[in-house]
Amino acid sequence: MHDLTRNCSRLIDVELDESIGRSTPDIEHERAVAIFDLIEENSFQPTSDEGNGPYRLKLSLIDSKLVFAVSREDGTPVVTHILSLTPFRRIVKDYFLICESYYAAIRSATPSQIEAIDMGRRGLHNEGSQTLKERLAGKIDIDFDTARRVFTLVCVLHWRG
Repeated sequence: MHDLTRNCSRLIDVELDESIGRSTPDIEHERAVAIFDLIEENSFQPTSDEGNGPYRLKLSLIDSKLVFAVSREDGTPVVTHILSLTPFRRIVKDYFLICESYYAAIRSATPSQIEAIDMGRRGLHNEGSQTLKERLAGKIDIDFDTARRVFTLVCVLHWRG
């Protein structure tokens, strides 16, 4: 084990609910990159379980709610938090629309057009990340970069192709 896995306030594994299925190559790429980046660098600490990590996270959607099932490295359950998706609906919808524009632009637009779309995409992503961080406050402590990576996965859970 290298030093990073000894840090207690971090994720060592992230799983998306198996009912999600597969999607387009662009979305599959987003999913793989987000999980890789999240595992590589994160700050994740359930407030009810101070310093007893590292943790595993299973993300799923159940009845239009976002479920964070947190367990220890050995799989022992720690806590499950269920968040309403209502505060995310507009952001995720707008994010999907701009991502579609972005993927189309990559194939045919000028660099300045791609950059403009990407700035809008990053702005919406930041808004969604901040909303996620606020919704998890008092439940799970995460930094903004971790919130960004988890928000990407929240979007992937919605993206069914």
